[in-house]
Amino acid sequence: MPAEEFKRRLTAILSADVEGYSRLMREDEQATVRTLTTYRTAITHLIEQYRGRVVDSPGDNILAEFTSVVDAVNCGVEIQREIAERNADLPENRQMRFRIGINLGDVLEEGKRIYGDGVNIAARMEGLAEAGGICISGTVYDAIENKIGLEYENRGEHQVKNIDKPVRAYRVLSYPGAAAHRVVKAKRAAGTKWRNTLAGIAAVLVIGVALAAWNYYWRATKIEPASKEKMAFPLPDKPSIAVLPFVNMSADKEQEYFSDGMTDDLITDLSKISGLFVIARNSVFTYKGKTMKVHQVAQELGVRYVLEGSVRKAGEQVRINAQLIDATTGHHLWADRYDSVIGDVFAMQDKITGKIVAALAVKLTLGEQELVSQKYTQNTAAYNDFLQGRAHYVRRTPDDYAKAIAYFEKAVASDPNYGQAYAALALTYWESSHNLWTSTLGVSYMEARERAERYLKTAMSMKKFSPQAHQAASKMLIDWHLHEEAILEAEIAIALDPNDADSYIAMAYALIYAGKPQEALDFVQKAIRLDPHYPAYYLFILGLAHFVMEQFEEAVTLFDRALKLNPENYVPLLPLAAAQAQLNRKEQAAATIEKLHAVLPILTLSFVKQSPISSYKNPADKDRLLNGLRKAGMPETPYDALRNVGS
Repeated sequence: MPAEEFKRRLTAILSADVEGYSRLMREDEQATVRTLTTYRTAITHLIEQYRGRVVDSPGDNILAEFTSVVDAVNCGVEIQREIAERNADLPENRQMRFRIGINLGDVLEEGKRIYGDGVNIAARMEGLAEAGGICISGTVYDAIENKIGLEYENRGEHQVKNIDKPVRAYRVLSYPGAAAHRVVKAKRAAGTKWRNTLAGIAAVLVIGVALAAWNYYWRATKIEPASKEKMAFPLPDKPSIAVLPFVNMSADKEQEYFSDGMTDDLITDLSKISGLFVIARNSVFTYKGKTMKVHQVAQELGVRYVLEGSVRKAGEQVRINAQLIDATTGHHLWADRYDSVIGDVFAMQDKITGKIVAALAVKLTLGEQELVSQKYTQNTAAYNDFLQGRAHYVRRTPDDYAKAIAYFEKAVASDPNYGQAYAALALTYWESSHNLWTSTLGVSYMEARERAERYLKTAMSMKKFSPQAHQAASKMLIDWHLHEEAILEAEIAIALDPNDADSYIAMAYALIYAGKPQEALDFVQKAIRLDPHYPAYYLFILGLAHFVMEQFEEAVTLFDRALKLNPENYVPLLPLAAAQAQLNRKEQAAATIEKLHAVLPILTLSFVKQSPISSYKNPADKDRLLNGLRKAGMPETPYDALRNVGS
């Protein structure tokens, strides 16, 4: 063929084949062909997703080309992730592992076929790769070294068949199951080059600390699979995940709020996806600072996947490491590192969320795509203040609520359009008034409620709606005796975030006051499933449902448990006293009233009648509470209370 009929060009070539293919065929030809066909289809789909094309696929080989070398390497990593996940469902002896080689080089094109040294070197890189691994040439490494968050091991120069000059080879370490000790080995080798200089000595010390931490948190020991039989709850019928608290690797321990905030935001982003089941923040944070094995966490929470990570923040620089593990198999599905500046932290969160969604093969609806990418602020100062405020809010004590409000107010001062911060202010003020904690805030009961309403109005005027705003709206509407509207707001909160346990609790609360306690029980159970290490508040709501259903024995047990978990929140004392009196346990009821009066000495029936505590739709439900409190010995009016004190 005349030379002018060939086209010469530069391209990225990916070559893959199956390790041990002859053995697989010898043992079971039909099963091997079925598996290979399925895997090849999946690989072809991924190649197309990364804007590549399959050039040839003889036998167990696949040859593809890409116009972008970055796309080629990213595709290789995704292929190994996909194959690792599919292999997890096969017996060990039937698992099919691919070796992948990638080269950037010159090729000759004839029609749809390509030839030349560029293709030959890709094939030789494939031969140097290990089963389930990726090997890239020096030209690929030079092109992507600082463009993709991967780790590499220099394999040195190799004299390969039919190529005149030695070829540099690098092993890609950040593929599923890559051994962390290789990362350590590679970094140590790089570090020896400048150990002899004075500046190098200091840098080596810093890297040594980082590597020790890496080795501790990302150790490559075999992960024991979780037992489905030992799961505390049956696995959901959709991918289920727990995002463990990201470890603060910063030198400044005051940056703890930042790593916690990163965890919170990832949970929030993933929770918006209806195709996922995401464990609530409250439950995963019970593991903070503890050394727990992945299979233990999965079994206690009833999930298949666990995400672990760490955050290092130094000035404006941020480094995030993350890895996703299938706890039922012990396999790493994906691991990556992200380096950026604080201003790009939201983009890093989006990348991690996108990687998880891709790894779990979850399809987002158009609405979910918009919600997941939605950020409530782009102002990093406001975001920092919000994170610190949220760290106090979740502790749910009077002092922490006061500190939370101070940070939330700083956040809205930095970004007047920060709807999520306004919603947090509304919730904090409303809950403070409801729990009668307003003295700690330095405001009156009515002023706290007025501020809550004002902040909620601002939050609801924002374009970016948060579930918290609708939760707050639902609770306030109950106070105004608009029970059906309260239920609707709770429905909106659940629609915005199908995995937000607090939204289900808001719905349960609205249903109880609307006279539908039986329906409320289902929503509390959904919240508990999402948040297995649930807060005391959930027990209070559950007890309230049983109280309205006149199941006083169950109500007393639940109120007691709520008080033991959170003694500072004395709100359960009120229905507890009423339930005890309804069971004719007069001495216990009187003792509970005394505990209540020790905190609020002039609390009376006349106050309860006018307070949100008795905002029931059905008069019978309100009477049940008031009659119980009357039997328990609560005075009718402040005058009666003072007369009792005098006597």
